[in-house]
Amino acid sequence: MIPKTVGLIVFEQMIAADLMGPAETFSRSVISSDHGGNRRCYQVVTIGVDTEDCVAESGIIVRPQVDTQHALQLDTLILPGGNGLHDARLSKKVERWLSSRVHATRRVATLGSGIYPLAAAGLLDGRNVTTHWRLTKDVAMRFPKLRLTPNSLFVKDDRFYTCAGGASAVDLALALIEEDYGRELALKLAQELLVHVKRSGEQKQHSEALQFQVQSGDRFADISTWILCNLSGDLSVEALAQRACMSLRNFTRLFKATFGKAPAEFVTRIRITEARRRLEVPRNNIESIATSVGFRSEDAFSRAFRREVGCRPSTYRERLGVVTPADFQTSRKTVVMSRSLGRA
Repeated sequence: MIPKTVGLIVFEQMIAADLMGPAETFSRSVISSDHGGNRRCYQVVTIGVDTEDCVAESGIIVRPQVDTQHALQLDTLILPGGNGLHDARLSKKVERWLSSRVHATRRVATLGSGIYPLAAAGLLDGRNVTTHWRLTKDVAMRFPKLRLTPNSLFVKDDRFYTCAGGASAVDLALALIEEDYGRELALKLAQELLVHVKRSGEQKQHSEALQFQVQSGDRFADISTWILCNLSGDLSVEALAQRACMSLRNFTRLFKATFGKAPAEFVTRIRITEARRRLEVPRNNIESIATSVGFRSEDAFSRAFRREVGCRPSTYRERLGVVTPADFQTSRKTVVMSRSLGRA
């Protein structure tokens, strides 16, 4: 197996996390060979606009392995974000090079502000895209032909991928690896990298739990994390009050005053949010999802899901186009029966 070449463009005042996250994720991807060893899935190459060392926004110095003039054929091309792209000359150089290479590259991805050169070249016109929430308004104003999907972690449109950047760059890298080598390898890498949850592109840049932590202050600082890590456990108001070392009455009053909702409402919302993510995975059946996020029965889960989302879990899956193993078997039986009837 020949490793697929992933090119990461580096430049002055880039965001180091946009480089390091994908580079580590791709470089750790290995599969077992027939002879008992491991084979690398990817070869990661840093490509500089020129041959000079690049100083990232954080002060980290990156030395490109090759410059744009001598870059080899790439399977996947990734453009990180960074303040350096505000330099008109640098941005124009990147834009011209992207235009010359994009049609010979299988996949092209931008992270955060990396969207600017690709959009300026007209390569994203009419496409669904996303970017970092802080840049959404500016991107929409500068490039009205883009179909912006705000607040998503990453978006795929044909062979173009746009991503919010930062931590979500690892999520995108895992998604690309899953496309190439399957979900099992992607999940194995997520475990190795200590990723709490392998997130899909549709998930919001600001999670409910993070928003909760931002609002919570010292008194409720650890409650949201504890809730997320114990969805199948006892999350009654009494248990939460005990966790916060407060009386039941005081906890309920302060919680509602701080967040505008009762503790039970918040817990249900977190459980349903996580359930929606798990429903996107075909192999997860609805009954096991219900149990894993803390509902006593599939029926109770279905009622709560309908109140929060407006439809039943099975309908939600149908709308997403998720095909489960049971659906596949039913479809296969239907085809076999149709063929049998045709022969009869």
